[in-house]
Amino acid sequence: MIRINTQLKPDDLAKKLEKFWSISADKIRLIQHDYDSSKGSPVFTVNGKYTSRGWTEWTQGFQFGSSILQFDATGESNFLESGRADTVNKMASHISHFGVHDHGFNNLSTYGNLLRLMNEGKIVFNEWEKSYYELALKISGAVQANRWSRIIDGGFIYSFNGPHSLFVDTLRSCRVLMVSHLLGHALKTENDVTVNLMKRASEHIIATAKYSVFYGEGRDQYDVRGRTAHESLFNTLDGNYRCPNSQQGYSGFTTWTRGLAWAMLGFSEQLELLDHLMVAELIDVKAKCELEDIMLKAASATSDFYIENTPSDGIPFWDTGAPLLNKLGDYLDSPADPYNDFEPVDSSAASIGAQGLLRLGNYLRLKGKVKEADVYWQAGLTVLDTLFKEPYLNQNPDHQGLILHSVYHRPNGWDHIPEGRKSPCCESSMWGDYHAREVALYLQRIINKDNYYTFFNGLI
Repeated sequence: MIRINTQLKPDDLAKKLEKFWSISADKIRLIQHDYDSSKGSPVFTVNGKYTSRGWTEWTQGFQFGSSILQFDATGESNFLESGRADTVNKMASHISHFGVHDHGFNNLSTYGNLLRLMNEGKIVFNEWEKSYYELALKISGAVQANRWSRIIDGGFIYSFNGPHSLFVDTLRSCRVLMVSHLLGHALKTENDVTVNLMKRASEHIIATAKYSVFYGEGRDQYDVRGRTAHESLFNTLDGNYRCPNSQQGYSGFTTWTRGLAWAMLGFSEQLELLDHLMVAELIDVKAKCELEDIMLKAASATSDFYIENTPSDGIPFWDTGAPLLNKLGDYLDSPADPYNDFEPVDSSAASIGAQGLLRLGNYLRLKGKVKEADVYWQAGLTVLDTLFKEPYLNQNPDHQGLILHSVYHRPNGWDHIPEGRKSPCCESSMWGDYHAREVALYLQRIINKDNYYTFFNGLI
């Protein structure tokens, strides 16, 4: 399990953050200069160069959003201008994309960050520009909410696999429904039926907590508290749950750690929003205190599972049930080895999960639960202390990735295995790099005593 450094403080990572943002700037410039955008969105690196993968264009918002986060952290206006121009010129198709469950990724990383910066006074106020960002987010939230499957006890936003499929990572797309609602928008369906977007987001959160997360309550023979299933399958005729499955993990009965990390972060940051909402905002859903209990139970369980099933330095393997982990001996009692011959680690899960740990720790501290808060907060700092140095922080000036040793789709064999190696390593992903920047910005604002960073800043 993670060997939590209880003495680590945010200020102890300040020098690492300075170095991180300097390297980050170089990587953004390198991609802008060298990447051929005609090939599609950059997804992951092969031999240090970003390449595309024609599955869905779910990473383009991370590319342009990285420039916006770079500006937020450093004040370098050229990154703002490029991020803003790319958002305006290239992101419109993502607003109206009915075929994916990734609106919270693409559109909050771009339009959402730009609106947040304007609301925070970090960029010059312009009413028309603000209205443009708001309109994009209103429509994105409604379009995302339209991918709706009804089940016997609610409903969920279905994945690109179809109406039977609930993905754990879609939890983060609930943010765009919430933002759309906070901006005064709703989904209009047949016969002018009005759908409350906060209600729909809450129903998806409840479905994810119930079906994607396990609690050690005997649900099946592999019910270990805190583990997650990437995909949950339903009978679309009667709305009954059928079984767990996995697209990118080893199986439906093991835990794909990036999916676990999406759950950790999604529940934690949406708990933060719930804490600011009036009961009236949660019309026709469970009482606020009951919804909070559901989300906190899921956030705590998944975070505990991450801590307990990750090597001592905080970097997880790609799946906690990966078939060759037994070849590594007592791998949980030592730092992760990204160069091992058997199973790859996934630094992108660490980038995402660390932010979830920090946010959950901060949330619990504000609730007066200091002992529990300290465990999660210090675990998050411990992960970042590892992530923001070699062999994860990439200091090779010719390699376009920021954080090394990320994995995309191990079952499909999409990840590059360098010559002389037996397992994927030494490569980066656009989502891993973006979320490393996001958690770095979060921590930097804590250190600088700046506005606490949330996706809903300026909206409530």
